[in-house]
Parts: sequence; structure tokens; C-alpha cells
Amino acid sequence: MTAASFIAPDWAAPVGVQGLMTTRLGGASVAPWDSLNLGVHVGDDPAAVLENRHRVRKEASLPSEPVWLEQVHGTSVVELDAGSTPRVASTVEQLVQSPRPRADASITRQPGVVCAIQVADCMPVLFAARDGSVVGAAHAGWRGLASGVLSATVSAMNRPADQLVAWMGPTIGAQHFEVGADVVAAFRDTAAPTDLAATEAAFTSRASGKWLCDLYALARLRLVALGITSISGGGWCTFGDSQRFFSYRRDGQTGRMAALVWLGGTS
Repeated sequence: MTAASFIAPDWAAPVGVQGLMTTRLGGASVAPWDSLNLGVHVGDDPAAVLENRHRVRKEASLPSEPVWLEQVHGTSVVELDAGSTPRVASTVEQLVQSPRPRADASITRQPGVVCAIQVADCMPVLFAARDGSVVGAAHAGWRGLASGVLSATVSAMNRPADQLVAWMGPTIGAQHFEVGADVVAAFRDTAAPTDLAATEAAFTSRASGKWLCDLYALARLRLVALGITSISGGGWCTFGDSQRFFSYRRDGQTGRMAALVWLGGTS
């Protein structure tokens, strides 16, 4: 693995908060999961996933095994404490049988506990309190984003929103994310009245009767509405960059990347 295997968030997190985003580079998996697939649920050889997770722990100097979630495109948030950290799997059996909290976001106030979100087009959003007291990570695909997963995560962090910073990781870009009327309606129906025009502007109609959807614009609107003033990231397209990113919309059967965030701790 090299430094190119990771993306470092360009955000205003305080000293002591660490975050990173993996790419598809630097792993042991073969096509169509090539190569740094971290998802155990996508049909890949579990032995390859075990090796890939080992490489990420080592090369990123993680303080502990990330707390992987069973993500369901919802809004549930789990708070992780010292007892939440799973043991590091040393066998395929341990990897497959390791329990995963059923949630789409996690937060922690405990140093050394690693919040993790897996994605392959959906947007990962990382959060940190400016005073370094709490961090969080959310899985913000269109369903979770429209339903309020970002609001739920901020609420669980229990800090004034203007004392939080947020980073939007790689997601499918507007030029490739074609959606139907149901997606447009989901965001229109849940937008603040003052954000309705900007929400509608995040969708571009096509002659086919479909729309192109700008997830970055929609996420930024939701974050600003919550009161977060420091928002960074964005600008990638998982669909368009097949060299660096997995994309479910592009490839169907594919791997999963991870966005990770933690408070300072020792290995």
C-alpha cells in the first residue's frame, strides 16, 4: 500500500482527531472486488477481506479494529464506547461471525474507538467537535440523506452545531447519478421551506423523464440547515473514477471503501 491508497480529509478538525478515506487501491482482492475491498458482505473471498482490513489497520496506524456497521440506508445512530471495539479477527470464521451494530451512523467520545462507514457510491460524512470531545461518521446515500441521517448524527453528538465541523467524502457525481421522481419527491417533501428552491435546483431534468441528482449540493444544504458552518470535501465522483473508487451504480458487483474517524488513542 502507498499514500495513494488513502484520502486525508481536508477539514478543520482539531488536533487529536484523525480521519481517512480508503480507495480501491492497495489490496489483495481480485476482480470484480479489486483490490482493497473492505466489505465482507459483497461476495468477495473472506480471506482477501481479512488481509485488506489488516493492511488498513497497519498502514493507517489505527488504534483499534474499526466498528463496522450493518448499514440499512436508515437513520439509526449508535454511540460507541470502550466496550464497542471488536476483537481483531485472525481467522475467516471470526471475520464472518463478528457482530455488527445495525445502524447507518456512529459516534464516539472514547479515544481509540474507530467509527467506520462503508460505501461504493453513497456519501460518507465525517464529523468532529471543535473541542475534540466527540466524532462521528454517517452513511448518507440518498435515502438516508432525505430521511435525516445527518440530523440524527448531529443530535447524537450533543454539541452545538456551530461547534462541529463536517467533511463530505467521495460519492457518485451529479453527471452520473440518474434518479426517478421518487427521489426528487423525497427531498422536496423533507426540505425546509427556505431550502425548497435550492433543493429543486440540485436536480437537473432529462428528456428521458429522469433527473440528475447532486448529492453534494443536497448534503451541504442539510448541513447548513443544521447550523454547521465548517463544511469541506466534495468534488469526487465514484462512478467516473474507476481507477480509485468502487461504484455500485457503475459495476454492480464490486467492493466497498471505508471512511474512518477516531479520537487520539494508542495502538
